[in-house]
Amino acid sequence: MRERSISVKPGRIGMVSVVLGVAVIAGEWSFCVERSQGIQPESRAEKEANLKGQAQGGLFNRWTFDQQKSGEAPASFSMLEFGEGPAAAWTIKADTDAPSASNILDVNSSCQAVTCYRLIVANGFQYEYPDVSVRIRFPVDVATGVGGVVFGVKDATHFYAAVVDLATKTLEVSRVVDGKETRLGRSSITPKAVPWHTLRVQRNTILSKDFIETFFDGQLVVSVEDQLLAIGQVGLLVRGHTALNFDSLHAIPLFSQRPLSAPAAY
Repeated sequence: MRERSISVKPGRIGMVSVVLGVAVIAGEWSFCVERSQGIQPESRAEKEANLKGQAQGGLFNRWTFDQQKSGEAPASFSMLEFGEGPAAAWTIKADTDAPSASNILDVNSSCQAVTCYRLIVANGFQYEYPDVSVRIRFPVDVATGVGGVVFGVKDATHFYAAVVDLATKTLEVSRVVDGKETRLGRSSITPKAVPWHTLRVQRNTILSKDFIETFFDGQLVVSVEDQLLAIGQVGLLVRGHTALNFDSLHAIPLFSQRPLSAPAAY
């Protein structure tokens, strides 16, 4: 719709409501009615810039750990340590019950401190607004299983973490900056009666606000606003004395917030 100027005689200030681009005027005044573009057009150059800015490497990434031999360390990943204690053992293992046959990623950490984080991050990929999901299997003794997803990883002392503690049936989102941990949100979870659970994290932006949404077994659990950390790597983590299994790690960049087509007119 074109911009339209509507002039009326000076007088009291009237009320104006714009519905579907039609101005309804009550009272008398001089003013200009302009249609607000809720969705701005995006050029090809802008789309390419958005894509390059949000992800380096492939667009859709999936790690099933099925291309390696049992007993090997996961390829194309780097291990990071935060907190005192021994390093964790990340090992590819064959498992006939794996969600994606035939291997899983097994991790065992003997750290005793609850502030002991052991991370593994994918090499060569950087995301600012990632959609990350993974399958997790906790041990029968769930008291020793605490872990989840990391994103926005700069190094071992700068990252976001979404951590599931099945023993306490909680999920929390934390931010670590210069080695100082800040809990951003925490909520209870209701795990499904299945051996393998699903953890998903989305970092998105709207109206200049960045927010993080975490889902467990398909249910939204924690939603927080934070934009202190920007682009970074994604990966997995365990905390404290932990033994866990991971499989089917997915990462997708949410590189554009504009729809693929113009909205329908109603």
